[in-house]
Order: sequence, then structure tokens, then C-alpha cells
Amino acid sequence: MIYKIRIILDTEDDIFRDIEIEEENTLEEFHNAITQAFGFMGNEMASFYTCDEEWNQEEEIALFDMSEDGSDVRLMNETALADVLTEKSPKLIYVYDFLSMWTFFVELADIVDKEDGRSYPNLLFSFGELPDSPPEKKFESESPENLDVDISNYDDLDFDENWN
Repeated sequence: MIYKIRIILDTEDDIFRDIEIEEENTLEEFHNAITQAFGFMGNEMASFYTCDEEWNQEEEIALFDMSEDGSDVRLMNETALADVLTEKSPKLIYVYDFLSMWTFFVELADIVDKEDGRSYPNLLFSFGELPDSPPEKKFESESPENLDVDISNYDDLDFDENWN
């Protein structure tokens, strides 16, 4: 089967690509299709993240295992697209270049039969131009006045003098 997937840049402007790809392709092959579709060099680190219906990030699926101990990080080249993107869970988050944090929303739009004579992955549609730099992220946190800690007196925070 063929997945029709829309990849949307997290920005105010409408910038997206529609890609067809075989369900048995790995996430690494899908990552390569995305980088080509958006015109990236493809030489930066990237990860997919499973997510819920409200786009809340869950499990990371990395391009490479960068941990020192060879942990249980799921890898793109070992994960089939059909294992993480289904009709029941049709969304993923894709982050390319962790220094720039290009962030994309990935959504399964349709599952169709393979067409004879067509090669996959296939860029179906391209809309909008990728900006020169990634959109700025606004990271929000609770303001100090909403916290239950008085940060005006550091002696009360119980820091060990030799914490490092």
C-alpha cells in the first residue's frame, strides 16, 4: 500500500509538501524524502516523534543512536513507516537539524493502492517556499511569581555547595 502524507512546516505561513511513499519503507527513507522535498542537504541530525491527537510529543525515533551506552533508542533505519503511522495514529512530529530546530507536523492523509509504473517516494505537491531560517520558537514556562518557590533567597533552596 501507498501512504499519502502531508508534511507541514510549523510556521504562520502555509508551507507543506505532499509525499507518496510505500508503507514498508523505513523512517530513514521517509526522512530522506522529506529532506529532498524541502531542499535540505540531509546532513543534519533528525528525529521523528510519535504523538497524540493534540500533537503532544511522545517517543523519539532517532536517525542515529547518540547515547554513550547504546540505550534502547528506536532508530529510523529499523522502524517501518507502517509501524508508527496508521489510520488509528495518523500523526508524527519531525525535527530536522537540532541546532536550527526545523519542526514539521506529519499527517497521514490517505492509504491507496500502488500504481504501476510510478516510483516511490513521490513528491505529489509542493506549496510555499522554505524560509532562509527556521521560524522562531516561543518556549513558555511558568513565571517565577506562579512558582511555589521563593527565589529571592538562594539560601532556602537547599543547594549543595559542591553540587558539581
